Amino acid sequence: MPIDFARWTEEFRANWADSPKRAVLEGAYYAYLGGWLTVSSRYDVGTNVYDREWDLLIVLDACRVDALQAVAPEYDFLDAASIGSMWSLGSASAEWMCKTFTTDYREEIGETCYLSANPYVTKTFVDGVYAPPKAAPIGSAGKGVVDADDFGELRNLYQERRSDRFGIVTPEDLTDAAIYAGRVMDAERTIVHYMQPHTPYFTAALREDRELAAAEHKPWSALRRGEIDYRTVWSWYLDTLRYALDSVEVLLGNTDAEEVVITADHGEAFGEWRAHNHLTGFPHPAVKRVPWAVTSAVDAGGYEPTNYRHSATSEASFRSCSRARRSY
Repeated sequence: MPIDFARWTEEFRANWADSPKRAVLEGAYYAYLGGWLTVSSRYDVGTNVYDREWDLLIVLDACRVDALQAVAPEYDFLDAASIGSMWSLGSASAEWMCKTFTTDYREEIGETCYLSANPYVTKTFVDGVYAPPKAAPIGSAGKGVVDADDFGELRNLYQERRSDRFGIVTPEDLTDAAIYAGRVMDAERTIVHYMQPHTPYFTAALREDRELAAAEHKPWSALRRGEIDYRTVWSWYLDTLRYALDSVEVLLGNTDAEEVVITADHGEAFGEWRAHNHLTGFPHPAVKRVPWAVTSAVDAGGYEPTNYRHSATSEASFRSCSRARRSY
């Protein structure tokens, strides 16, 4: 993590010139994070996914346990009553990545194909930036984080397939990449990291063929101003989750995996402790407790990811996983 007292002081002064209240709050928050990450990067406050059994791990970014339970009756591959939970290692994506993919699990990571729509993949594993993004005045990181080359396969779909319209990787594009990878390689473990139901809440804009409204892109400021309410944002959130799960359903019918788990890197706050969104080091269960839903997948061969197969960045840019039996 960026521990730099001089830089923290400089950021505090810059914030003070803009807003003394903001300077005090943000300065205190990053001071807290320095201590929190120092301790929690040495002693796990949560469960590492590598300590559990799975062949295919589907990560739904910012998915709450109660949200997945709420929509479960709409999907044959989910059973609301059997959706479990566990405490995540992080309350934000970068924190989860830094604490999950550590050198303690280098062997398992070397057998993992990680396909991610989350932009923090490059910052974490290529640029070597430890959460948080701003400077803390005290502390140090504990367990080492692996590099991109330590993965059997690491693909940043955010760089390859980001939608110009919404600024995200759509679930369909990530699903196509995952199906294609599953058919041309044989990794011991695969992680498919969707960005949904994280903002932006784009489903209505897509359905109505329009641009995103400001509140759909970043609803939290509108909530603070009272322009929208939590019920509205919650409905947007669930619709975005459904859109992702529709694509997950396609994936489960077009890849082979005996033990599939649907989980999240972290949850989302909707007013708990007067908070919303998700912050690094935020210990509320709404953010730290994530779903753990076990299912399975069988490739029935009914779907061909043609667009991905013929893209300029598909086959040529893959490299073999450590236990792949086929090159691609």
